Parts: sequence; C-alpha cells; structure tokens
Amino acid sequence: MCEAFYLFFQKESISEKNLIAVLSGIVIVIGIYVYDEYFFTFSHLKGTFQEGPVKSPNGTYSANVYYEPWGGAAGGVTIWVKVTTNTSKKVTKTVYYARANDDFTMKWKTDHTLKVTNKSLDYPKIDNYSVTLDVRNEIYDGYGLACKSVLMKNDYKKCLSN
Repeated sequence: MCEAFYLFFQKESISEKNLIAVLSGIVIVIGIYVYDEYFFTFSHLKGTFQEGPVKSPNGTYSANVYYEPWGGAAGGVTIWVKVTTNTSKKVTKTVYYARANDDFTMKWKTDHTLKVTNKSLDYPKIDNYSVTLDVRNEIYDGYGLACKSVLMKNDYKKCLSN
C-alpha cells in the first residue's frame, strides 16, 4: 500500500490543460450553486391555473392559485398564490410558494390579510404550510429560496419560511 502512494507522488505534476479544466469545473459548480441559492426569483413559474380570483373584502386585491406537478408518478405538486392589485396600476406578485397538500384553502381575513391553509390530512403537524400574510409586504416560501435571494429583497419586508 505504501508503494501505491509512493508511485502516485512520483508521477509528473498535472498538466496545465488538466489543471485549467479541473479549476474551471470547480468554478462552474460553485457558480451554479451560488446562482440557485442567492439569485432565485418566481419568474420561472409556469404552472396551471387552479382557482380564483378570490377578491379581498373591499376588492382591493384578487388572489389566484396555480400549481405545477413535479417528479412524475412518485413526485408531488408545487402550489403558489399570485395577488393582483385591483387599482389603475395593476401589480401582480407571488406571495405564497410551497409544496401542495390535501387540504388547501385561502380566505381573506381583512382587505390586505390573506390566510392560506395548506396541510396534510394524514400528517397535519408535520406537513403544514399554512400561514396568514399581509400581502402588502410579506411573502411565504416553503422552500426558503426567496428568503435568501438578493434579487427579491426589495419585493417584501418580511419573508416567512417553513
């Protein structure tokens, strides 16, 4: 065994081309990780319309639910809620993003407070992504990516995550 280490270190040093290739690969992998972790946005969401619009009590906001299946037969469903401001300047933003469960409902508590219930009927204490949001300045991301994103810091004052 010692001979194997001796022979390994006796070889000539790594070529310049191989060193550049290895270092480039490391930089690319680190770059992809940093991009995925800190430059997340909801712009990639291309799901199917599910429910809505659910209007707030004074009609200031409308909430729509969208979903997207992932992972094939053994996968699941991601669900998100987009809220639109019903004023002359219509603004739409995603305020809720999580894995979907059996029991999903949303209801306006006040004109700007939306209660989202998203829990499992079998495991309500474990798989519970329910939250009450002030849609003016709060968002919920069940995966936590929006809370770490430098691109989304101006979109909310408070980011909630599971």
